[in-house]
Amino acid sequence: MREKDIERILVHGVQKLGGAAYKFISPGNDGVPDRLVVMPEGKVCFVELKQDTGKLSGLQRVQIRKLAGIGQNVAVLYGEDEVRVFLNQMRSGDVWLQLQKGLWM
Repeated sequence: MREKDIERILVHGVQKLGGAAYKFISPGNDGVPDRLVVMPEGKVCFVELKQDTGKLSGLQRVQIRKLAGIGQNVAVLYGEDEVRVFLNQMRSGDVWLQLQKGLWM
């Protein structure tokens, strides 16, 4: 499955949960995560999406470490299955504790 198809699943799933998944582009900051997921009650997460066999570039690793280092929630999701698990955990609320522990990176 192509990355843009995986992205569409995330966006639609987040919308069904009452949130928004904004395309995140930051000029001059290459390698930032693909999406900024904003949920009710002020919960926010940066999400980098990859195909099942995809790999993070060195620049993406740097940007993710930077965001996590200043206390931001960051998830790296590989393929449709991980996106669906992530959405299910968002639905149950479990994802936020896991993100704080760095379990989605």
